[in-house]
Amino acid sequence: MGRLLHIEAFSSTPLVTDPFEHVLVRNFVPAELRLPLEREFPTIDKPGIFPVQTLRYGPLFEAFLEELRGSAFREAVSEKFSVSLDDKPVLITVRGRCGRRDGQVHTDSETKIITVLLYLNGRWEADGGRLRLLRSENIEDVAVELPPEWGTLLVFRRSDRSFHGHRLFEGERRVVMLNWLTHQAVLERELSRHGRSSWMKSLVPTQLLERLHWRKISR
Repeated sequence: MGRLLHIEAFSSTPLVTDPFEHVLVRNFVPAELRLPLEREFPTIDKPGIFPVQTLRYGPLFEAFLEELRGSAFREAVSEKFSVSLDDKPVLITVRGRCGRRDGQVHTDSETKIITVLLYLNGRWEADGGRLRLLRSENIEDVAVELPPEWGTLLVFRRSDRSFHGHRLFEGERRVVMLNWLTHQAVLERELSRHGRSSWMKSLVPTQLLERLHWRKISR
């Protein structure tokens, strides 16, 4: 099996510092893999993010995840951002759908060193759901806006100014998220938290889950 990711394209793309350190790559996943990977993408019918450990998928998708977490990509990211990631734990989560209250502006937690977002959607026509890299907490203070289309890769270093989010979108929006974390204890805590959340989501109807999510965000 050949390479499933265009790591060389990432390595050759300059680091951008406005509004915070990031690298944006189009077509990071070969176009010919779109249909087979779509067939093996986990079935997710509820909003929220799910650790890969809680999902079912095929062997090609597993190989795709292994390459994403593998040493070649890790070393490329480490070199690009001048940060050592060799001994850092990795959390991979997957989103299949957005709810009404997803996309709130945030910076990511301090326990995340680097965030990777890899989008696996077709042509994006909607106004909502387009990720915005922001200069402040204002969703309209946009430096970069990107549609979450097939093979679009965003890698950024978490900081107190790494504000990002998107305008309202409800429906299918596929993304694989990888984070290098500060400590193993953080990974274990995140897996436990997401595991409990995934179990609850499996029991709660989507409409009720959306109302609960609204109340949580509104507090």
